[in-house]
Amino acid sequence: MFPVAFALGPMELALVFGLALLLFGGSRLPTLMRSLGQSVTEFKKGIREDDPADPNNLEAKKSDTK
Repeated sequence: MFPVAFALGPMELALVFGLALLLFGGSRLPTLMRSLGQSVTEFKKGIREDDPADPNNLEAKKSDTK
């Protein structure tokens, strides 16, 4: 079986979180995470809107009927 190249355990996650805390500070870190979450949400929404195979996509149905 192949090992997972980027598997992060609890110690690695704690190290990454500690470094982020040192680099950005405690007051700025929640703002950064919030903007990252909003970016991911917008990206997923954009992917869903562009998927013509999605039955819930109304834009694709409108363009198919024209």
